Amino acid sequence: MRASDQPRRLRAERFLCYEYKDMKLKSGAMLKIAKLGNPILRKVAAPIDPREIKSSEIQRLIDDMFEVMYDEPGIGLAAPQVSRSIQLVVMGCKGEGGFPETVLINPSIVYYGPEQVDNWEGCLSVDGLRGKVIRPSLVRVKGLDRKGKALDFEATELYAVCIQHELDHLIGKVFLDRMTDMSTLTQLDEFSQYWQKEPTNVI
Repeated sequence: MRASDQPRRLRAERFLCYEYKDMKLKSGAMLKIAKLGNPILRKVAAPIDPREIKSSEIQRLIDDMFEVMYDEPGIGLAAPQVSRSIQLVVMGCKGEGGFPETVLINPSIVYYGPEQVDNWEGCLSVDGLRGKVIRPSLVRVKGLDRKGKALDFEATELYAVCIQHELDHLIGKVFLDRMTDMSTLTQLDEFSQYWQKEPTNVI
């Protein structure tokens, strides 16, 4: 996901969806994006053994995912898209309307707020497309951080939407599966020409 410089609107270009080759990584740039149709995007990720969280493999993967995410630049990346089908998400968004750098391991959403928001969502795994998705604007999340410490917090607005999108990847879903009106699906050039000036947030 990329953040826009337009004020008063929580904006981001795309969610990040990567495929990870099971090897020792020297740079996050080696991570390869998995595209729609790759079976890894439809798998349900396995929980990480808490005893393995502090291992060099998991810690290196977290660092590499952050490197790629920020290099894009992005604000969220899920591990199932890096060919390790494990329950790991990294996120971070600086600036107005942003949220803190976050690592979620074995996360679950335990509460959804009643208010719904429309967002234009996109994904690096779904090249060149955007579509409107309706999601709750508040969620409560439980999980573990990169040190294995328990997390229990509420997130709102862009943070909540990013969490929902990335956690969808842990259960084999992409934003297309959450669309209720496929007539809003649009290619990026047409989105820029006809829809980008809408008041709806772009994620």
